[in-house]
Amino acid sequence: MSTQTITKGAGAVLTAPASRGERAPRPRTHGRLRKDGWWALLFVGPLLFGVVVFYIWPIFRNAYFSFTTWGAFGGATWSGISNYQQMLADPDFWRSILNTLIYVGILLLGIPLAVLFAALINRPGLKFAAAYRTAFFLPYVAMPAAISMVWRIIFNGDFGVINYTLSLIGIKGPNWLSTEWFALFAVGVVGVWISLGFNLIVLSAGMRSIPPEMYEASSIDGATRTRQFFSITVPLLTPSIFFVSVITVITGFQLFDLLYALMGTQNPAINQTQSLVYLFFAHQQTGDNGYAAAVGVAILILVGAFTMLQFRMQKRWVNYV
Repeated sequence: MSTQTITKGAGAVLTAPASRGERAPRPRTHGRLRKDGWWALLFVGPLLFGVVVFYIWPIFRNAYFSFTTWGAFGGATWSGISNYQQMLADPDFWRSILNTLIYVGILLLGIPLAVLFAALINRPGLKFAAAYRTAFFLPYVAMPAAISMVWRIIFNGDFGVINYTLSLIGIKGPNWLSTEWFALFAVGVVGVWISLGFNLIVLSAGMRSIPPEMYEASSIDGATRTRQFFSITVPLLTPSIFFVSVITVITGFQLFDLLYALMGTQNPAINQTQSLVYLFFAHQQTGDNGYAAAVGVAILILVGAFTMLQFRMQKRWVNYV
């Protein structure tokens, strides 16, 4: 039996059975929710359209092209898994995976360095801390081509700053950007230098969210700053460290512009130093679009696999409070 509400006195509310011919009033929420949903779709729609057109659709289109073979004048014909068979048998493909993983590893080694610099900049009472953060962040927003021009001079084998410094102590430096393993190491150093600013900003924000009472209590107990860093700062900073590590891995697998600007296409060590994205670019330049699309699918799979692995491992070392 339905009920109706009766107000009595100064706020007492009673419920009484409604007559059979009457219906209890229904709250008018469904219409409002439907109207709000249309407004939300109106605002989110352009973004979703851009994501579908410029991200989702190219992924599926690239996956389709990976099963095709392209002619010299364009036009794709279905060829099945031949591109993947060729890719798995190609030594350059496996070497590019190794180079990319080494570059990602070098970038990950830069995260502890960013933690150290963030701890130094966030010391209480440090003057010009904002200026230091800005100075570290500038390489991240600078043009890769401009950065590469500067570092090509630094790494120059004849008159570079590094080799000149080594010559002062009797060491003959190598040709950093044209020697196989030295070139990859040099690119990794520049990548760490560029990513340091972004990591430092994120880690600094994470450090400022740590309650200062924890440091005060540990000081009363006699903990030194070094002990506070390893027992308080680092454990409570692990969510921020996890975030920058995921971003670093994804960024590392996208290595192309820095490698291209530093080494160029005529460098004798480029074939031994090329990344997966550079391999994709090189095959597109020769018109082998089907093989390039297969490499693009491999990049997507590797990035997804490593990201999932990081999320699976976060429960073992990330401390959420």
